[in-house]
Amino acid sequence: MMGGSYGMGGSGFLFLVVMAVLVVVPFWRLLPKFGIPSWVALVSIIPLGALILLWVMAFRDKIDGGRA
Repeated sequence: MMGGSYGMGGSGFLFLVVMAVLVVVPFWRLLPKFGIPSWVALVSIIPLGALILLWVMAFRDKIDGGRA
C-alpha cells in the first residue's frame, strides 16, 4: 500500500526545467523590445505570470501613448 514512486522523480523534474527554459527564453528576448527589463522574464515560470506578461506586451503600445 505504501510502495511505489513518490512524486515525479528525476525525469519529471528535468521535464519541468526544460519547460521552464522553453518559456523563459522567448520572454527574455522579447521583453526588452517592449521596454521591460529582461529579468522580468523569470516571472513567466509561474503560469499566471506568463499570462500577465503576454497581456502587458499586447497592450504596451496603448500604455505608452500609442508609440509605433
